[in-house]
Amino acid sequence: MIDVLLQTLPFFALIGLGFGAGKRGFFPPEATAYLTRFVFYFALSAMLFRFSANLSLNDIWSWPFIWAYLAGTMVIYLLATAVAMVRRIGIEEAAVEAQCAVIGNVGFLGVPMLVLLLGEPAIGPVMMVLAVDLIVFGSLIVIIISAKRDGRVSPGVLISVARGLMKNPMIVSIVLGFAWSATGWPLPIPVNSFLAILGAAATPGALFAIGASLADKSAERLHIAGWLAFAKLVLHPGAVALAALMVFPVAPYAAGVMITAAALPVAGNVYILAQHYGIAPHRASAAILISTVLSILTVSSIIALVTT
Repeated sequence: MIDVLLQTLPFFALIGLGFGAGKRGFFPPEATAYLTRFVFYFALSAMLFRFSANLSLNDIWSWPFIWAYLAGTMVIYLLATAVAMVRRIGIEEAAVEAQCAVIGNVGFLGVPMLVLLLGEPAIGPVMMVLAVDLIVFGSLIVIIISAKRDGRVSPGVLISVARGLMKNPMIVSIVLGFAWSATGWPLPIPVNSFLAILGAAATPGALFAIGASLADKSAERLHIAGWLAFAKLVLHPGAVALAALMVFPVAPYAAGVMITAAALPVAGNVYILAQHYGIAPHRASAAILISTVLSILTVSSIIALVTT
């Protein structure tokens, strides 16, 4: 456990560095926004394209893996929704809380950290987790909120969701990478080197951006945020572990990567969505802040468990 904690600490130290820079005003919110944009559209996209272009989709595609992650995640999504409804809050707020309970920071934290800590074979499973999060649950919250406000699920909403997915640089880079892989051609050496250099900026840039973005997060309504952090850091990986190890025949290594990815703290894009729709942004903000701080210990514990 101590050895794993020492391995994960540099990643969280980068987050702490970004947090300190943002808190002291040395790195203002405008700078954080531009750094996040650079990582999202350039560095992380280059990393994902290079990874997928050097992989075969047939080698990593696994229906048992997808069903296990989807089933375990959906159980916690419905549980968080049920807890919210018992408290008699609206379906829109319940959708935001459910999103906090299951959507982890796979793109900015999981991809760079898990590949380095668990090895290059983790690339495929992490990308499958990321794809399910973006395509299924990233679309679900938009559909629920739009349906509540419009009174129905209109074709326009579905078209808007589809367009959003097609414009998401992480999805685009993965799809284009696999399309290149399908040709059977290796990436030209200069192109591969260019992508490697640009992609190398994703890890420090993403971690620093996470920390800087946390600097303006508040910790209001701690009891709700604490419950959501518990659901994300403990219940979500637990449910995914049961689905992967007891229900679906997922290979042990891939199951370990899936469980670790499920243990990641709440993703920052949940706050962006909550703020965009004006639904419980402070609650999402607090859940992100608390889960990120606690994940220093919980993620290290999960990695120690799955690697032994």
